[in-house]
Amino acid sequence: MTKKKSGGISYTRPAEGYFEKRKLKRYAGVWSLWALGVGAVISGHFSGWNIGLSVGGWGGMFIATIIIMTMYLGLTFSIAEMSPALPHTGGAYSFARTAMGPWGGFVTGLAENVEFILTPAVIVFFISSYLSSIFETPVGILPLYWFLGYALFVTLNIVGVALSFRVTLMVTLAALICLLAFWVSALPNVDFATWALDIGANGEKLENGNGPFLPFGIAGVFAALPFAVWLFLAIEQLPLAAEESVDPKRDMPRGIIAGMVTLIISAFAILFLNASVVGVGSHALGQSGEPLLDGFRAIYGSGIAKLLALVAVVGLVASFHTIIFASGRQIYSLSRAGYFPQPLSVTHGARKTPHVAMIFGAGVGLAVMLLVWLLAGATKGEGIIGGVLLNMAVFGAMFSYVLQAISFLLLRKNMPNIERPFKSPLGSWGAMATIIIAALTLIAQLLDPTYRIGVFAVALWFGLGIIYFAVHGRYHLVLSPEEQFAIDHKRG
Repeated sequence: MTKKKSGGISYTRPAEGYFEKRKLKRYAGVWSLWALGVGAVISGHFSGWNIGLSVGGWGGMFIATIIIMTMYLGLTFSIAEMSPALPHTGGAYSFARTAMGPWGGFVTGLAENVEFILTPAVIVFFISSYLSSIFETPVGILPLYWFLGYALFVTLNIVGVALSFRVTLMVTLAALICLLAFWVSALPNVDFATWALDIGANGEKLENGNGPFLPFGIAGVFAALPFAVWLFLAIEQLPLAAEESVDPKRDMPRGIIAGMVTLIISAFAILFLNASVVGVGSHALGQSGEPLLDGFRAIYGSGIAKLLALVAVVGLVASFHTIIFASGRQIYSLSRAGYFPQPLSVTHGARKTPHVAMIFGAGVGLAVMLLVWLLAGATKGEGIIGGVLLNMAVFGAMFSYVLQAISFLLLRKNMPNIERPFKSPLGSWGAMATIIIAALTLIAQLLDPTYRIGVFAVALWFGLGIIYFAVHGRYHLVLSPEEQFAIDHKRG
């Protein structure tokens, strides 16, 4: 049976057995959710954030991190309120669908889709860089590491939700232990003024340090915003595990808030200590693909560098594994509701994991990397994947944050009476701060000619997705849990 809705949207009542083939299994408690949130982000404390030093200097990156932290506090408290009120796997799409209708839900889901497909691609690139350094392999075989990485961790995620969360907890704890070991090692070996402040007003290295706090002025703060995002990017994926959480109304807010506190401590510790270690410095870190390893080398010497590099890979693996989890659930939820092709949401018969969605997401991520690699060549391709794709992921994330914050404001205004087990202490002010800071970060990306091509590529991605939905998807939506909730609350 097909049910017509306003605005040219049509719902198809699914055949018997449709949802039976798309079941998930509940397993996660609060600590599993904490590990999922922290694990998704933690690779950004190993690689990626440091590029902000090259455009903002240490002071610019420091202020940018405070600004971005403020945005994420506003976002995570908003999500902590919305997620237990709408405990569906759809996450951001689910919030926006209920607040803004099918088009709002689809565009929000599409923005988050960019983030969750490209972020693991960037992370597996960083993993391959570390492994290449460890095993002294030529640049030409980096794609082999990408294939092996995706194959291994997609398989682990398919095997079962219990194993997936156990692996998540183990690798997240291992990554934090690695960071803690670095902090303890670094503390007796820091000289902040000489090394962290070693960038001059023209971007040159100052041999004796003691340079300006803001070598590039306020413009440097602005330019560093997209890279500060890398210290917190993907914590917002937690609501995607709502239907696999034992008690999402109780545990989801606790997991999100505990994760954010952990990440704030880690972000400022790595920013201060990594740049301040004697023999490293902000200038060198700003050009590095392996900043944590550079810090370990400076402290312990290059003799054990390979062993330390293997330790550093743990942090990247933690995020790679957890964001593959998120990518699968995100594609699954949009497919189950008919926004993406419905076959993508079929779950494994015995294991009840969205194997088709995870394989598809991994395939798209790999295809993008290989396309860049083949078109640009190995040397240029490394720079594009490590920088441009990173910014594309950030662009998708920022756009989805704006829409999620708008969803929060609309839900508070239009649905004040729905059950809210947790209420954001920052309220509407937190959501508005999220919108303003995310918009500023988007502008910073558009103004940077180095990464502008990535922004245009995301715009193309959006364009193709919107054409698909306008021509086909909106006529084949399914009354999934989030869609049914939205209709029941008269937002269809």
